[in-house]
Amino acid sequence: MNLMTQVLNLISKFAIIGGSLWMLWGAIVLAGGLKDKNGPQLQAGIWQIVGGGMIVAAAALFKTIAL
Repeated sequence: MNLMTQVLNLISKFAIIGGSLWMLWGAIVLAGGLKDKNGPQLQAGIWQIVGGGMIVAAAALFKTIAL
């Protein structure tokens, strides 16, 4: 049981790191769109930030699973 908890925590950490990196890249895309005044790039950056936030939230919920 302890091994399964450690595996779930490890997966959750990787998902949180991955979601954070996805949010960071979305912020970079958003900044590029703001600089160039490019509408589709702005939209892509915003949705990428939202998606990264959802990944982080899902990983945090996944971490709370009790075995």
